Amino acid sequence: MEKDAVVLNKKKKWNEEAIAGLIFVLPPVIGFFLFTAGPFLFSIFASFTSWDSMVDLTGLFKMDEIDREYFYIGFENYIELFQDGDFWRALFNTFWYMIGIPIGIIWAFGLAMAYNKDLPGTKVFRVIYYIPVVSSIVAVSLLWRWLYNGDYGLLNQFLRSCFGIKGPNWLENAHTVKPAIMLMCVWRGVGGTALLYLGGLQNLPKSVYEAALIDGAKPFTIFRKITWPLMKPITFYIIITGIIGGAQMFVEPQIMAPNGGPDYSAATIVFYIWQKAFGSADAKGFACAAAWVLAVIIFVVTAIQFKLSPSSENYLE
Repeated sequence: MEKDAVVLNKKKKWNEEAIAGLIFVLPPVIGFFLFTAGPFLFSIFASFTSWDSMVDLTGLFKMDEIDREYFYIGFENYIELFQDGDFWRALFNTFWYMIGIPIGIIWAFGLAMAYNKDLPGTKVFRVIYYIPVVSSIVAVSLLWRWLYNGDYGLLNQFLRSCFGIKGPNWLENAHTVKPAIMLMCVWRGVGGTALLYLGGLQNLPKSVYEAALIDGAKPFTIFRKITWPLMKPITFYIIITGIIGGAQMFVEPQIMAPNGGPDYSAATIVFYIWQKAFGSADAKGFACAAAWVLAVIIFVVTAIQFKLSPSSENYLE
């Protein structure tokens, strides 16, 4: 009898703990289905429709046959998307901006190597370079928009006073707008990337370096054969997150080059999607189709990166 009582008490206690745990877990689970899984599934459905602001979604199942035939359009959104020149320009611009990823890696790694030295003022420079990372992206974009102004911008004033060069209107020129925005994005992210590399450098095994010095290895050989290979996991992480973040780039071109810039030369794919969904076109079903094409592209590029990344035992080969 005593054993049965103990078992019942344990079950009762477990049931009380389970109920309490479910109560705590329930809000985020409900939030996931309402704000993540629900929109995710609905966007697949919407990409095959002509959904816009004029369609009352609450009456989808009450449509007559003519309205339903007009609303469900199959793959027409995807066909129209691939025939749209602005889509291909926006896609090209998006990948063009990613040229800044290797530039940022080189710049950040150089900073991290400098941060790793025991020099006076190092901590101050770490903070200074990290300030843009935590600053408002809108404020930073507006600041750089003023900097690039063709008439009174600081950059053109510097070129004029120091070199006698008349600089272009950087954000109004189809040839200079992408490099200008890319430079701003690299500058803004280099501080965070440098700190990632610094964390890696400070945790490298000292025994490997001691063995290399005993063997008479030169500094450049140590860097090429030990330091850089051991940074591959961090570099891989930076590349993956850089590609995903670059594919979702929106705020910078939207603020610095409204309406996609001259000849749509600054628009990104996310800007294109936003313009279709909430701009004058008001084609939300079409925008959902474009968003799914972007999702597939990100998935494929990320999968290729994971496939090409070296295994952990091959870092020093």
